[in-house]
Amino acid sequence: MDFNLLLDNLTNPALLFFVLGILSVYLKSDLKIPSNSSKFISLYLLFAIGFKGGQELSHENFTAEIGWSIVFGIIVSLLISFYAFFILKRRFNVVDAGATAAAYGSVSAVTFVTAVSFLEAQQMTLHGHMVAIMALMESPAIIVGLLLISVYDKDESNAIKKTAVLKHSLTNGSVLLILGSLVIGFIANAKQAEGIKPFTNDLFKGFLAIFLLDMGITSGRKLKAFFSFGWFPLIFAVVIPLLNGCIVAMLSGIVTDDISNRFMFAILAASASYIAVPAAMKVSVPKANPGLFLPMALAVSFPINITIGMPVYFLLVQYT
Repeated sequence: MDFNLLLDNLTNPALLFFVLGILSVYLKSDLKIPSNSSKFISLYLLFAIGFKGGQELSHENFTAEIGWSIVFGIIVSLLISFYAFFILKRRFNVVDAGATAAAYGSVSAVTFVTAVSFLEAQQMTLHGHMVAIMALMESPAIIVGLLLISVYDKDESNAIKKTAVLKHSLTNGSVLLILGSLVIGFIANAKQAEGIKPFTNDLFKGFLAIFLLDMGITSGRKLKAFFSFGWFPLIFAVVIPLLNGCIVAMLSGIVTDDISNRFMFAILAASASYIAVPAAMKVSVPKANPGLFLPMALAVSFPINITIGMPVYFLLVQYT
């Protein structure tokens, strides 16, 4: 393994701000990012990624490779949520297993954003169609998780509002913003789009660092209660993302030879949703325990992916 690549990633300022956020919780500091500011920054990051992706997509021709990549992404999302459910069901109740499986089959926009920054550090460019694939991978896992709950759960009080979840999984804010920004970036006049380039490009890494500081603070707070669930959630949240990322890093060569695309596929497979899925579960299965699957995704899998996962997946796509 290239330890210089791992070291470079561990000394990335954005990642160090994430660590600072966790440290602030354990030092009992009053450091916090105002909730309105945090929400604005998350919206900004989704907007910037979507718009830049749309601009890149406008220079691409739709090919069979892009078509198969879209199909591959959706299949990965479906399969991960399906197999994860049956592993989780051995230790969790059906509702929590379904919610957690949906989180791991779905994707994390913030992990995706952080991976874009990693790619740029390697002097590589994100292809626009990968932004569309990320957005399309949000919903299938949510739907699979909820369908599995409806099949295996015998408690009628957990009956799922299917129309509500379908609507939410397809129109939740993060999906709508990133797809909308992608479309706008695609159709925008190139000369006029240059006018907002300083906002979408130059400020991006600074906003990402502040957002990861906020994520660190949130993770640190959730870790305290998380350890009361025993070792299984921790082991699952470490092993399964790394396994998913490594397998998809190798299998992605079936649909594309591009290293940056394969790396992003690995990141999408390894990441777990802690925005769209918790929101969908709150609407559809309120008995699902967010104190279980939310810390797994945010406080364990997210830092594992951005510290160890990204350099490992990048090396795999280069040498397989």
